[in-house]
Amino acid sequence: MFGKTKVKNENGSGSFFDAETLANFYPTFERMRENGPVVPLQKILGRQMWMVTRYEEAVSVLKDQRFSVNWSQMFSTPLGRIARWMAGSPRFDLSQSMVGMDEPDHTRLRTLVSKAFTPRFIENLRPRIQLIADGLLDRVQSQGKMDLVNDFAYPLPINVISDMLGIPKESRDQIKIWSQQIARASMPKRNRRLMNEMDAFADFAEQLVAEKRRNPQDDLISQLVKIEESGDRLSEDELISMIMLLIFAGHETTSNMISLGMLALFDHPDQLTRLKADLSLVPKAVEEMLRFSGPVTSPAPRFALEDVEVGGQRIRKGEILFVALTFANRDQQQFIQADTMDISRTANRHIAFGQGIHYCLGAPLARLEGEIAFTTLLTRMPGIRLNMDRDDVEWRGGMSLRSLVSLPVAF
Repeated sequence: MFGKTKVKNENGSGSFFDAETLANFYPTFERMRENGPVVPLQKILGRQMWMVTRYEEAVSVLKDQRFSVNWSQMFSTPLGRIARWMAGSPRFDLSQSMVGMDEPDHTRLRTLVSKAFTPRFIENLRPRIQLIADGLLDRVQSQGKMDLVNDFAYPLPINVISDMLGIPKESRDQIKIWSQQIARASMPKRNRRLMNEMDAFADFAEQLVAEKRRNPQDDLISQLVKIEESGDRLSEDELISMIMLLIFAGHETTSNMISLGMLALFDHPDQLTRLKADLSLVPKAVEEMLRFSGPVTSPAPRFALEDVEVGGQRIRKGEILFVALTFANRDQQQFIQADTMDISRTANRHIAFGQGIHYCLGAPLARLEGEIAFTTLLTRMPGIRLNMDRDDVEWRGGMSLRSLVSLPVAF
């Protein structure tokens, strides 16, 4: 739609979100959707994989407990070893976190974490988020230009989640390295460097827990440690995996939402002009950015626990489904003029944060960060514009996320 697109996919082949697909993102999946709401992908270890591309079927699968997210228990040996290998480093076992648990364990763990992740807690972060946003722009205001990704969209949420969790400032650059390794991970390719990075990440989480036990503070990790020690059912492995997940998920998707949202506004200058003229539209605009150009292409894959029919397609027990949130949110049967960006859209029941029991716990925080980010940017830098050739925009591809390498802007 906007000319050539450069893509940086550092994990080689093996992901259906490869360079060619990312370069022609929406047209590629529109062609897939023409073949039906559930289309076949490649096989892995003899198991058929499927892509769900339409809204109705996507919501159905995400809410259907006949589909499991628990990789480690899906297959018998030797496939079980491969499943655990794909779920993450042995030190970062997603099956020990909310995103890799089915009922009843999911509700048990989510309930425990929710005790320290309340709406009041999130709303009380507003002054701190605003202070961080202003501080980041103070650094670049006099320069008249910045890289929106590295100077603003990344440091804003990483500082917010790090403050919430009680992570030292000197560790935040290293967290970026670990997070990028996770975000770029592809299936089925795997490499030793990724394993080593995840082991180092797990060591870091263990050290954080040990420090919070010795010296508890008014932060989220201290609260999670207290929950664990109060006799509730939060194991040590669950605690470590949860902290790693919160560190990663607490900033990576929000960072991408801000940069992708800004790029979408540049691509639709009429919408950018409307938003600058009426900043009261920012909350609706954030929702439209999530729908129109959301950062999460697909959440954790689902595995059929029994034979199930989805969209007229029979999915056999043990087969794998990927739910394409990004493309479900462009479904013409669900959204009026789905391929048009409209920052005042009211009927906007997008599923960028998922659906069902795995609906994103951090959605309120992401929305708050997005609202503050765009309001602050457009208030302080009303003349913001893309400072590069649109054809030179460079993307990163991964298993579940898409992001920008950089986004130079001037103001």
